[in-house]
Amino acid sequence: RAPPPEQAFLWTADTTYPREAGSRRGTKPLLGYKTPNCQWRAGLARHLQKEAQAQHNNSEFTEEQKKTIGKIATCLELRSAALQSTQSQEEFKLEDLKKLEPILKNILTYNKEFPFDVQPVPLRRILAPGEEEHLEFEEDEEEGGAGAGSPDSFPARVPGTLLPRLPSEPGMTLLTIRIEKIGLKDAGQCIDPYITVSVKDLNGIDLTPVQDTPVASRKEDTYVHFNVDIELQKHVEKLTKGAAIFFEFKHYKPKKRFTSTKCFAFMEMDEIKPGPIVIELYKKPTDFKRKKLQLLTKKPLYLHLHQTLHKE
Repeated sequence: RAPPPEQAFLWTADTTYPREAGSRRGTKPLLGYKTPNCQWRAGLARHLQKEAQAQHNNSEFTEEQKKTIGKIATCLELRSAALQSTQSQEEFKLEDLKKLEPILKNILTYNKEFPFDVQPVPLRRILAPGEEEHLEFEEDEEEGGAGAGSPDSFPARVPGTLLPRLPSEPGMTLLTIRIEKIGLKDAGQCIDPYITVSVKDLNGIDLTPVQDTPVASRKEDTYVHFNVDIELQKHVEKLTKGAAIFFEFKHYKPKKRFTSTKCFAFMEMDEIKPGPIVIELYKKPTDFKRKKLQLLTKKPLYLHLHQTLHKE
């Protein structure tokens, strides 16, 4: 259970996960792993970002207070990044983080200069289905700035909307899909990657609620690791003929200030079998009707899944 916000900064990153070779107990965790406090801080950072970006009439904070909250969120992200950095020199230390505790506790009365030279994280935009296609021509021009189609404000959406398993029914099968990892040549460069999972019929219509995984647990070489379970929100026997399960890999583009789909994969009904499965990756935009598919790469890079069937 996460501590209340005023205790959040007191968490340290030194237990439960493997250590770097030769490191002593109580030092930095094994590179690439997120400790529970690191994950909780990331969640708190997103919550604070959402509050900082709330419209004026939907927030109890002044614009100056929201700016301070946004800066605290930036510091939380800097600390999380420092814990997983390959550099031995941590850019944002735990001691620095603790200086923010009194600021957050007294946010309504705090009126001093912020102790660190940081800026609030830019507002993150998540494109509506199909909207991204109109921005494809900018893909190779990322050095040109934020890009057209990036408005000053857009409702923030936090990844991590996984749903629990449905109640079992006699004679009916439920499916759990563990998303293990995805292979990408530039895996290490993806910012805040997550996967959107949906079940569509042949016409691209949703058959179940759409779910987003949390942000990936770690990046390693050419892989982004998730290791999360997706509970299919419909009994397998009730899925319509020709349905497919889609996996859209998404990541944040800071220069354009929106979250973009990088590639997608899908699994058809005849592929629902217990055990591991690897499926091919296709170029965006996501083709839910599966009529114009283009492989993302000729390299042996795939989405790695493991399926578990539950039947009474």
